[in-house]
Amino acid sequence: MLIGKVCRFVGSVRSCVVQPLARLFTSSNMAKSKFEYVRNFETDDTCLRNCYIVVRLDGRNFHRFAEQHKFTKPNDNRALGLMSRSARSVMEELEDIVIAYGQSDEFSFVFKRSSTWFKRRASKLMTHVASQFSSSYVFYWKEFFGDQPLLYPPSFDGRVILYPSNRNLRDYLSWRQADCHINNLYNTVFWALVQKGGLSTAQAEDRLKGTLAADKNEILFSEFDINYNNESDLHRKGTTLIWQKQDETVTKRMKLPNEEETDVAVTRSRKRVQACHCDIIGDQFWEEHPNILEDDNC
Repeated sequence: MLIGKVCRFVGSVRSCVVQPLARLFTSSNMAKSKFEYVRNFETDDTCLRNCYIVVRLDGRNFHRFAEQHKFTKPNDNRALGLMSRSARSVMEELEDIVIAYGQSDEFSFVFKRSSTWFKRRASKLMTHVASQFSSSYVFYWKEFFGDQPLLYPPSFDGRVILYPSNRNLRDYLSWRQADCHINNLYNTVFWALVQKGGLSTAQAEDRLKGTLAADKNEILFSEFDINYNNESDLHRKGTTLIWQKQDETVTKRMKLPNEEETDVAVTRSRKRVQACHCDIIGDQFWEEHPNILEDDNC
């Protein structure tokens, strides 16, 4: 009898506790709970309509990262390849990215002007791009560096910029490619002076103070027999990623009318991310790929 009373008492207590909680947290009432007011503290970061959304990532403290992992100077093709592979992973995940451009430890991703991904929220777009890129960098590390260990995780900071016109967007990408050329020319001369000329890093830096592009080209040619124009396009122009259609032929087992099963070649067209190392400042690239930009008049 006593046990029965205890059980009924415990059951009544459980009922008193569980039922109010259930009423509070049912799906129909969740959004209307008294705690909902905290959503008012969120900042509206919706990107303006009819603008290209550019998310640019930059490696954080990558000078130290490059030294710790013994990157080749002035350019490490393994590291550049890994950056491009990580960027490709981002584009394959977010198909509204129409073009991406990268050099050194940075990559810019351009979302089409009409994109509605994540309701155009800047924070969502930036964090998704940054997390996908960073995780891909770690995931594909061994593909490019083999048995060399990744000593610690890399990190990338990001920013979101809006460009309302095709001219604005092209000028932005031109700026980044011009920056690639300026930095690569300097680094090529700097490390030639150090590795081949026997100067210390401080002496090389002092030697190049106040020099113009023509001066740097002259040092390369006259002292090291290097014609900068013959250097790799990857290093001089960076990497541009775009979508291109490719025909793929696969073999399928099919049964034709009144015939036995047989192997049939089937060709289909698929969009793939392609890398190119070309000039994107002039008009030729854009004339050859007219689908990247949307009409300014729309």
